[in-house]
Amino acid sequence: MAEIIQRDGTWAFDGTSVRITPGLHRSVPLFRQTYGEITVPLEAVAGIVYEPERKRGRLRMRLREGADPLLHATGGRLPDRADPYRLTVDVDRSGVAEYLAEEIRHALLLDQVPGEPTKAYLLPGPPVPVSVRSSDGTVSFDGTQVRVDWADTSDRVKRATGPRVINVGDVVRVEWLPNSGLEDGFLRFVTRETVFSKLPAEKDPYALDLWGNVSRDLLTALVATAVTARLPHPSTHTGTEREHERDQEREQVREYGNLVRGRGGGASVPPPSDHHDVLLRRLRELGELHRDGVLTDEEFARTKAVVLRGF
Repeated sequence: MAEIIQRDGTWAFDGTSVRITPGLHRSVPLFRQTYGEITVPLEAVAGIVYEPERKRGRLRMRLREGADPLLHATGGRLPDRADPYRLTVDVDRSGVAEYLAEEIRHALLLDQVPGEPTKAYLLPGPPVPVSVRSSDGTVSFDGTQVRVDWADTSDRVKRATGPRVINVGDVVRVEWLPNSGLEDGFLRFVTRETVFSKLPAEKDPYALDLWGNVSRDLLTALVATAVTARLPHPSTHTGTEREHERDQEREQVREYGNLVRGRGGGASVPPPSDHHDVLLRRLRELGELHRDGVLTDEEFARTKAVVLRGF
């Protein structure tokens, strides 16, 4: 057993896995404390290095591409302090850090762990259910469905559509960018129906705009990871699937056009646009057709959903 205990956390290697436990000190980021303990199987490790510095050193573990849904969901965008695979080491413990790194490297050689990308996730991601309150609303995931309840400060288009419920089977991918405090971040659930949507996060009813408390908004990575862990592994994506997504998008646009032209006297339908004004104009047109009795309640609800998905 090789182990190093620091204020930021503890790393322990037993020959088959590395157990990473966050520290309890108040300086440990909220994300690390919430994500909790991580057990990394040796087969998921690509390498480890100790980087000595003047006052403190740093242990860095590199995982094989595709091994961890957390790394895939966050795309390497986690701040250094929140990254569970980095550990700040006091200078008087540098010898222990070097020993731990050498033991892991030696085990990688003995077990002949390959360095190429994995074809399945080797780590499970966070447990569910998981729920996070962000600046744009509360996002929850129970293992089968994502639910977003908008905040009072959310964009009016989002609030007008009501809570967003997305089946995990409809999700193509999850896109996540942290709120840096200088620039907004976002958490977006891309579905087969919205794969070509170009709406900015503050207008997108399938995305949370992250603009408030940085440490709390960072917790949305928990949901991003939990959903990503239950999606098909990225190694399974094919060109055929991407073309199918394009066909579905074209069909949605045609469906909206047929409904409006059939009920509204030949109104034309503009192509998909990323301009918020176009979306509002379409919604106003549908509202007028509904109030005039041209569209039934069911047709109005169905057509509005198609418009929102198309954007």
